[in-house]
Amino acid sequence: MTTPSAAPAAIPAVTAETPVRVRFCPSPTGTPHVGLIRTALFNWAYARHTGGKMIFRIEDTDSARDSEESYLQLLDALKWLGIDWDEGVEVGGPHTPYRQSQRSELYQDVVAKLRAGGHIYESYSTPDEIEARHRAAGRDPKLGYDGFDRDLSDEQVAAFKAEGREAVLRLRMPDEDITFTDLVRGEITFKAGSVPDFAVVRANGAPLYTLVNPVDDALMGITHVLRGEDLLSSTPRQIALYRALYAVGVAEYMPEFGHLPYVMGQGNKKLSKRDPESSLFLHRERGFIPEGLLNYLSLLGWSLSADEDIFTVEQLVKNFDIHDVLANPARFDLKKAEAINGTHVRLLDPAVFRERLVPYLRHAGLVGEILTDRQEEILTESAPLVQERITLLGEAPEMLAFLFKADDAIDVAADARKGLPENVTEVLDAALAALEPIGDWTAENIQSALKQALVEDLGIKPRLAFGPVRTAISGRRISPPLFESMVILGKESSLARLRAFRG
Repeated sequence: MTTPSAAPAAIPAVTAETPVRVRFCPSPTGTPHVGLIRTALFNWAYARHTGGKMIFRIEDTDSARDSEESYLQLLDALKWLGIDWDEGVEVGGPHTPYRQSQRSELYQDVVAKLRAGGHIYESYSTPDEIEARHRAAGRDPKLGYDGFDRDLSDEQVAAFKAEGREAVLRLRMPDEDITFTDLVRGEITFKAGSVPDFAVVRANGAPLYTLVNPVDDALMGITHVLRGEDLLSSTPRQIALYRALYAVGVAEYMPEFGHLPYVMGQGNKKLSKRDPESSLFLHRERGFIPEGLLNYLSLLGWSLSADEDIFTVEQLVKNFDIHDVLANPARFDLKKAEAINGTHVRLLDPAVFRERLVPYLRHAGLVGEILTDRQEEILTESAPLVQERITLLGEAPEMLAFLFKADDAIDVAADARKGLPENVTEVLDAALAALEPIGDWTAENIQSALKQALVEDLGIKPRLAFGPVRTAISGRRISPPLFESMVILGKESSLARLRAFRG
């Protein structure tokens, strides 16, 4: 039997001179969630702001739930957003490997040190036995482990082993309050006895997350543990384990903890993986750009100033301080996110905007893998027409489709057809008569000719005059600027569409 240890020696705190080292350590399950990516972003921003390092490791010890597909999706998400890391998977570093599933020998070595120091002990009690003891003592049966095995005699241990029982290993929690200063929430105290001795190694010898997460943080020299509010209740266990790790020479200091606010969804409920707003890739498919989404995710718990919602990644890095993060839950407001994204779309360099449209046009089947010369020309000329009008890149294919379609392939939307005047044939005849003589096919000449023919000569109100022409050209009630669109199509194509629609 291992002799119980004395209380671990006081562990040094991180000092202001200690270079900042933060970590992002997700489990590869499911698709990336905006709350998870917000955590990565805040860690990254703090590392970049302080000139520190970001470590990216994978906690993949749950083989039943973890998947390589999810791992690759995490890589894709971070790379798309431009969140890079200094050490970790794919890039290596001094603490390799950075996947928990490949670090079992390191954990076994630490377990041996903790056992030798008396910080962890064998526990043979079954859940049913623990519950029965609580009931017999008149306690709540759901209180959890009751410390029964803390001081077993050699005879008791021998008897359990003779029964064929296998022991889990538990950490001895201290008998005093655990108090720490949360970087986001201030001082927090967990009362003595409120957190029971917890299992760190399964009966089969496999280390649990409760052990390997703090052990990896200690071995990798993590200085700031910035994670979700849902993990706050596990912090006293981490602190107690850190004290033991320091006592056996594994940890050098106690990291600082900061718990980031919940991200809430509709109805002020915590945003779950089932909520459409939670899916990072769904936002990308709809046409969010990294600049816009990063800006919005930054606002989920932090702000540049009271009256500045729009900022660049560079401004975020320059100003981000974990001490400025708010403790209150943050609500994911899709309309606000879209509005912010729209602002960043308009801030893009026109050439960059043009290139970012291509995957969306390709997905809609409007262009192939390689654009033809004519498609390149249409895209170059039409991109500026929609850059000021869309909030999501995914809106562009619907707006631009008519420019890439053949003249006889234009489909007319029901609302566009419904809004046509009774004298539509007369309007189209007048438009054709006005447009056919134009020699220099410019937006100005097209507008001047149609205005004269439809507004001045036919007396149609300006806001209604060009509706039939727009519908004939694009098949839609609303389109990019009509006259510029007709220039892109060219005179021959524009007239062909007007004639075809007239019938």
